[in-house]
This record gives sequence, structure tokens and C-alpha cells, in this order.
Amino acid sequence: MTHPKAQRVFLVDGARTPFLKARQGPGPFTPVDLAVQAGRPLLARQSFDRAAFDLVILGCVNVIADEMNPARVAALRLGLGEQTVAFTVQINCGSGMQSIDTAYRYVRDGSHQMILAGGAEALSHAPLVLRQSAVEWFGRMNAAKGPIDTARAMTGLRPEFFKPVIGLERGLTDPITELNMGQTAEVLAHRFGIDRATADTYAMQSHHRLAAAQNDGRLADEVMPAFDKDGTVYDHDDGVRPDSDMEGLAKLNPVFEKPHGKVTAGNSSQITDGASWVIVASERAVEAHGLTPLAEITDSEWAALDPSIMGLGPVLSATPIAQRHGLEVGDIDLWELNEAFAAQVLSCVAAWNDEDFCRNVLGYDAAFGRIDRDRLNVDGGAISLGHPVGTSGNRIVLHLANAMKARGAKRGIATECIGGGLGGAMMLEAV
Repeated sequence: MTHPKAQRVFLVDGARTPFLKARQGPGPFTPVDLAVQAGRPLLARQSFDRAAFDLVILGCVNVIADEMNPARVAALRLGLGEQTVAFTVQINCGSGMQSIDTAYRYVRDGSHQMILAGGAEALSHAPLVLRQSAVEWFGRMNAAKGPIDTARAMTGLRPEFFKPVIGLERGLTDPITELNMGQTAEVLAHRFGIDRATADTYAMQSHHRLAAAQNDGRLADEVMPAFDKDGTVYDHDDGVRPDSDMEGLAKLNPVFEKPHGKVTAGNSSQITDGASWVIVASERAVEAHGLTPLAEITDSEWAALDPSIMGLGPVLSATPIAQRHGLEVGDIDLWELNEAFAAQVLSCVAAWNDEDFCRNVLGYDAAFGRIDRDRLNVDGGAISLGHPVGTSGNRIVLHLANAMKARGAKRGIATECIGGGLGGAMMLEAV
């Protein structure tokens, strides 16, 4: 619960890069490149000096070797000064939200006044990893002394040593349950009766909603163009398929549970590169710099559960917020629920509307209720946008604030499932 002397905390502004679909080979930007591309226009439109920031926090999961502590590297490249402390946080898919949550708690408790909090991820730069047998062989070669030892070690060379494993594939498999993330979505689809057509319908709507938001200019203040070293301009989320239809989605085979699974490439989030920042400030900083906040951050929650059903993380993290504030389902005007998989999002919706689940797991006397589809991911989500792991939690909070302002909404919750059996949620209210 919030301390009686806690300071009010505001989300002042934010910006992100377009989310760029990973293709063959590394993309045009590293995580820090993306953070800088999103940060420069955001900082350029502020009326205050960059020295006003007390701290920089950046979520990033796949940190590359040339950018250790990417928060610090990005802060220096953004011109925030050598005196600015910066650190990187990692809680898998929740990393970008964790940066905001840490900033929220620092500002709320009065130790900081203004923090730049973000997330950056370049999944196309995820490292290639040598298999363990190859690592051991290289170790023996390195330890060999003289030509005889070297020749003896050489006899252990195998062709498969030169075929590295994509690190991302290993990272998306839970080491405790040995299920990959798609398989956990299949578990939920079975538990809550989510059929293939329903999942595909949701995925199609995600693409249509993002396409409409792009065409109507609703992302103009949020998405900043990115420019690579060759001068190529990236100005929109390029994974969107405006012509997505049920016929095309139905042709795709299940990926994780063949032949009868519900999860396909078409109704799953996309592997993507992107970065996002928000400015978190105290009431005192808002008044001192004459700022107009997008929203007030009023609560947050983290939850843990069985990794095999990690997709229910939003239910276990967002529900305590609603309970603390005495809110019913109709009191939440907008929801941003990260679209890891269509089946996973739909399972969360079903869980909140399941009387037995709500009674036995959440402590309600009846079902929490069904979230109106017109209040959920109103401008699309990770199925159409993509899911740069360390960034998505930041993006959904930023977009929730923008969507609330555009629609005159009073209250919203951003929430996500997190690999490893975790969930995160944050509530925003209109200023």
C-alpha cells in the first residue's frame, strides 16, 4: 500500500521507435542505437534541461557484448552527462515496465524528482551460442601444450561444433518446466477452451486495429522515425498486415503442438526490434518545469505463478490493484494486455469471467467479469506490432497513457505475462 506521505507520480511524456520485424541477419540497430533513436526526439521536445534527470533506467534482456549496461551507454550518447547514474534492469518480458516501476517507487518515496525510464531490445541481434560440447572442445584446444597435445585434442573436432544455436530459442524455453513459451499458451488454450478460430479472429483484429491507428495518425506523437547509418528511414511498425484475414490465418500450421495445437505464427507475437522511453516525474518537478503530464501513475503490482501457466500473469498481477482500490471490471476504462499469444490473452479474459477460478484463485465471491473487447488493446498489440522483449512493458504503459488521453478515459491498466511464471501490472489515472 502507498505510504501516507508518498509523493504523487506522473508520466509526463514518452516516445518509441517503430517496431521493426526481425528478418534474416542482424537488424539496422543495436539496443542502444534504438534507445538513442527514441530518446533524442523525446528529449528535444522538452522545455527543461537534461540535467534535470536524476537517473536513467533501461530494461533490456538480450544485452550484447559491446553494450554492457546499455542504460549507461544510452544515457551518455543522449548527452545526459557523466554525472547521471544509469542502470539496466532485467525481468524478461517485464523489463520495460520494471524500469517505470522502479522510477515510480523512487519518485513516490521522495528520493528522486525526475527519471528517464525505458526499454530497448534488438532481438535480431540475439547472440549465436556454441553448444556445450563445442565449448569443451575449444577449452581442450586452448589448454593443449605442444604439438602432440594439440593433435590429440584435434581428434575430438566434430562438424556440429560449427553450427551454433540461436540464443533466443534457448531463452524462450523455461528451464524449470522445459516448456517453451508457445507451449505454455497451448496449456492455457486447453484449460479455458480457446479454439483456433477464436484465436485467429483475435489476431486478425489486432492487425486491423494497428493499421487503423496508423492510418488515422493516432500514433504520431508516440512513434518517432528512426534513421540508420545509410540514411534509410523507418517510420512505422512494419510487422502489421492490414489485409490479414481468416482464410490466410487458417492456412498456417500449429507451431508448438502439431497437428492439433491452437498457436500458430499468425496468432503469436512477432520477433521484433524496438525501444521506448517515458519520463517519470514528481508533482514538484511538474510544477517547477511547467509540465503537462499525460497521466498519473497510481499503483503497480508484480505476481508469480507456475511457469507452465505463465500467461495468466496479468490476472494475478492486475487483480490485486483492482481489489486494493475497490474497482469492478467496468471501472477500468482501458486495458493494455501484452499480446504474447492470442490464446494467452483470451485465456486471461476467460479467467476473469470464470466464477470458479475467481473464487478459488482470486478470492472473489463471483466472477470479476468479462473485459469489453472495445476496451482491450484498442490500437492493436504485440501480434501486429511485435514483442521486443525488454521494451514491450514500457510501450504498453506509454500507449495506455496516450490512448486514455485521446479517448478521455479516467482509468486504465497495463499488464503483461512474463516468462518464468511472473506477471506485472500498472494503473494509470487521468490528470
